[in-house]
Amino acid sequence: MDFRWDIIFDYLPLLMKGTAWTIGISILSICFGSVLGLAVGLGKMSHRGYLRWPTSMYVNFFRGTPLLVQILLVHFGVVPLFLGSTNAIVASIVALSLNSAGYMAEIFRAGIQSIDKGQTEAAHSLGMTHFQTMKSVILPQAIKRMIPPFGNEFIVLIKDSSLFAIIAAPELMYWSNAMRSQYFKVWEPYLTAAFIYFILTYSLSKLLGYIERRV
Repeated sequence: MDFRWDIIFDYLPLLMKGTAWTIGISILSICFGSVLGLAVGLGKMSHRGYLRWPTSMYVNFFRGTPLLVQILLVHFGVVPLFLGSTNAIVASIVALSLNSAGYMAEIFRAGIQSIDKGQTEAAHSLGMTHFQTMKSVILPQAIKRMIPPFGNEFIVLIKDSSLFAIIAAPELMYWSNAMRSQYFKVWEPYLTAAFIYFILTYSLSKLLGYIERRV
């Protein structure tokens, strides 16, 4: 096998640019997904049917359909509906945020429900409202238990971002495909992409392990 290092070095600036987009899209998506996921998770735990039913359907839809289908729906349907034309970066962030929210909602729900109900009752007996109880008593404890699944979700988002190459978002896999098309080589672009993804996810897992031990 004639492995060409020179084409990797030629494409290295573009691969680094794509890696930056991969990280940026993933960070924004986990942020938006967390906020939306918390709202959906709380709605799913609500005793009010008009909140519980739509949020449950949201979770079932985004966990029960392929991410690739969601990306195409957002890219060709949702984004043009609001912006007039599509945009690969915006579509990537929106699709990944919506998908992540479905999984984050379950992480929030499981974390909140893992806290003993007696603490909620004690907070209410002290005169705290439901919002104050959730903000000051339940969530601070639940978030500590959510750190491992949060980390897993972030790692999954980084890997799933490779799917955005199909809508020409300029992330890491997009430039790897460009390298393959230009030089008609397979090993160099895809092994390089695999190595970069591994470095990203391995570093993140180590960082999250450190945070988990410190909390």
